[in-house]
Amino acid sequence: MQMVWLTALGVGGATVVGSLIGFAFKKISHTFSDLILSFAAGVMLCAAVFGLIMPSLSYGGNFSVFVTILGVFCGAGILNLMDKAVPHLHRLSGVELEHHGEKNETLDKVLLFVMAIAIHNLPEGIAAGVGFGTGNTAEALTIAGGIALQNIPEGMVIIAPMLAAGMSKGRTLLTASLTGVVEVIGTLLGYFAVSLSNTILPFALAFAGGTMLYVISDEMIPETHHGSQRGATYALLVGFCFMLLIDFYLG
Repeated sequence: MQMVWLTALGVGGATVVGSLIGFAFKKISHTFSDLILSFAAGVMLCAAVFGLIMPSLSYGGNFSVFVTILGVFCGAGILNLMDKAVPHLHRLSGVELEHHGEKNETLDKVLLFVMAIAIHNLPEGIAAGVGFGTGNTAEALTIAGGIALQNIPEGMVIIAPMLAAGMSKGRTLLTASLTGVVEVIGTLLGYFAVSLSNTILPFALAFAGGTMLYVISDEMIPETHHGSQRGATYALLVGFCFMLLIDFYLG
């Protein structure tokens, strides 16, 4: 259990680390951001396939492939529904805004982006927690490591837009940190869910894998295509192979 707690704090804390880096480098070039995010996408892709989806097939019994497919689509579907349910949150920012002003609209967009990250962090945290349900600590740590690596550039890129929209540094850091807290909660939820009943483990693994695939395809890869697509593609392949090496030697 201590390892789960440390993993939860590490995964959530990676967002805070990224946020602090974001304060130091308020202007990050698109190319650098694309390469880092693509590398993280490759790491997460490998972790999702070999750390979650493949184990789901192993634990699923006679109908393992159908349980896994169902779990993948349920995970992606839930995340899709969450995307559509994101509310407008500019009132929580503490910034005085005009009712129909451009600043209001800008901050709305920024906070919707931050809220979307927080929403995605919940299932990512669940994925990290569910990984421990297999009993393979090394495998679980590689999954958590991939997610944490992705959280660093994620934390970096949300700082500048919030500051530019008029939020104070204190509120900006607090808001960014809360997205990491969501991930800590998700990690604990995932761990306790599979601890209570191993019968849900195959579905839970596939569900977590589906959420990660959704995030990679719907959010991360499109965000890396800002003119440096070729470099981003190779960065994704490097990230995938990097995680593959870790999984092979430590899994």
